[in-house]
Amino acid sequence: MNVVFDLGAVLFTWEPVALVQQRLSAHAPTADAARELARQMFHHEDWIGFDRGTHSLDDAIGRMALRLSLPAGPLVELLEPMGERLEPIATSVELLEQLRDRRDAGEDLRLYYLSNMPEPYARALEARHPFFEWFDGGVFSGDVKMIKPQRGIYELLARRHALDAAQTVFIDDMLPNVLAARDLGWHAIHCERTSALPAQLAVYLPVRSTLSTSNPSVRA
Repeated sequence: MNVVFDLGAVLFTWEPVALVQQRLSAHAPTADAARELARQMFHHEDWIGFDRGTHSLDDAIGRMALRLSLPAGPLVELLEPMGERLEPIATSVELLEQLRDRRDAGEDLRLYYLSNMPEPYARALEARHPFFEWFDGGVFSGDVKMIKPQRGIYELLARRHALDAAQTVFIDDMLPNVLAARDLGWHAIHCERTSALPAQLAVYLPVRSTLSTSNPSVRA
């Protein structure tokens, strides 16, 4: 079985509303305002183009600042060090480690990642976290100029690693990305609680699976 992980909110914390509350509170003084500003920042082509690798962080910040009437300085402070700010979710990394151990013990498992991640953040994460070596391969959107849920980025991963769709299960926190994987014939898990992942994934793995489900939740 091929297990394909998203990264943000699956293996790494990704809490844009909390980031806005922490770093841009002067411009979003209430919880509702923070949610709306996070939506305007991260669900717009200004950010998506940076995620996809088709324009730079400086471009993204300049566009956001102009469109949202925000000062560029706080945006730089928020967005520039994001690759150093994202932290692993302990329960998810433990799950990944269990899968690695099973693969290394001879079980027919392969581990991959498929992530919407700008190139600067991807390089920072790779440098900071040795567990990237546990993967058999993966694709970052910023490296290939495609982004989920575009069909092409899934097909690229599948071609590179000769993935059999019927033997592939994909994990992502965004429902459109999950549905795109299912359209290709992959199995897919919508990750709404990282604490539930071991039990959800065990459905697709051999019956002898002993993945732990007793760890406390670490909410992405």
